[in-house]
Amino acid sequence: MTEERDGLLDWLYGLSVHGIKMGLDNTRELLRRIGDPQDSFRSMHVAGTDGKGSVSAMLFSVLCGSGIRAGLYTSPHLVDFNERIRTCDGVMTDAELLSLVGEVAPAVDDMAALGRRCTFFEATTAMAFLHFKRKGVEYAVTEVGMGGRFDSTNVIRPDVCVINNIGLEHTAYLGDTVEKIAFEKAGIIKPGVPVITLNPESAFGVIAAEAARQGSPLTRVDPGDIKVTENGADRLSMTYKGEAFEVGIPGRHQARNAALAVEALRASPTADRTEGFLRGGLRSARWPCRMERIEGLPLILDVTHTVSGSECLASDIAEMYGKVVLVFGMLGDKDMEHVARNLSSVADTVVVTVPDSERAFPAEEEMETVGRYFDQVLFEPDVGSAIERAMALGDGRHVLVTGSLYMAGDALRWLRRTYARY
Repeated sequence: MTEERDGLLDWLYGLSVHGIKMGLDNTRELLRRIGDPQDSFRSMHVAGTDGKGSVSAMLFSVLCGSGIRAGLYTSPHLVDFNERIRTCDGVMTDAELLSLVGEVAPAVDDMAALGRRCTFFEATTAMAFLHFKRKGVEYAVTEVGMGGRFDSTNVIRPDVCVINNIGLEHTAYLGDTVEKIAFEKAGIIKPGVPVITLNPESAFGVIAAEAARQGSPLTRVDPGDIKVTENGADRLSMTYKGEAFEVGIPGRHQARNAALAVEALRASPTADRTEGFLRGGLRSARWPCRMERIEGLPLILDVTHTVSGSECLASDIAEMYGKVVLVFGMLGDKDMEHVARNLSSVADTVVVTVPDSERAFPAEEEMETVGRYFDQVLFEPDVGSAIERAMALGDGRHVLVTGSLYMAGDALRWLRRTYARY
């Protein structure tokens, strides 16, 4: 099965040559050709620059804990493609992957013969929705890939929309201001469908205007209603509007994500089924490489790659661990300058490396930029050797690996190669 699986994944990844396309026509046509599986389940739609994956994981955890047959579609994956598509039973199996590609690929190829070439994400989205139909999913938590308005996931009509914190990202596609990006992310709002957000002005003004235009009830989470009572390395204790919750994903900013999840669940038709499981579901929520402490090693893995995310990460690291040794690498479309500056408050030494991606910053550019902010800047050509060097330098300090999902994925692969217990 491994050889066949690798061949089908090669075909799927090969669709990446068609790049990113802004528009939903291809996705709608592809779904039509495989029986419109998105019409077989209800859904919750989650957008935003930071935290949308964590919110999605929390929603999924509560839904599964309440006995609802739930699905979760996220992107990208850390180590294995199958991570993108899961149900309460677990991630998609290899056999399920082969079957899905076997049904979706002919439709993709037929469209290509007519000059309508599907992208990797369009095909993957179709596979996720088909998997949910086959598994009898009642509710799918669907994370937006990029933007919102023209993202392939925006073919669904959800019961609730969540728009998390918005910052500057993917500016070549979404616009060069927060307002323009907010307009694209607000594109997931559907007529009459409740919208949950916590964005400040000016993003909130854009979201509110679109919600009003669509006649959609709008709930804005007030950060003043959120209080962190204990910021632990493995979980967070908090109150929201006076109610106490524990969250199984560490970091103060997860309190904001949890508040969004609570409001989304209470605004959805599942509210009567999930209310009694909110606390248990949030407590059992897991989302890998979000300030994840690796048991038995002085190692913390994180995926932060935005300016606002790095501010939160630096604050949490300072509170929990003090000074660390940083292993750092980013993709070329991210704001490395300001992320590096923020993280320099918790590290004097950084081992710069290059994540395994064609989109990574060139090593020379990374070294030049990072060198402006750290006392000691070292270089290793890959993430594994960078971690090993950083751990040798640690002198009791923890090693923080961050800067990209690709960095975290490379770190997990190194862990599994190096230590049998992982």
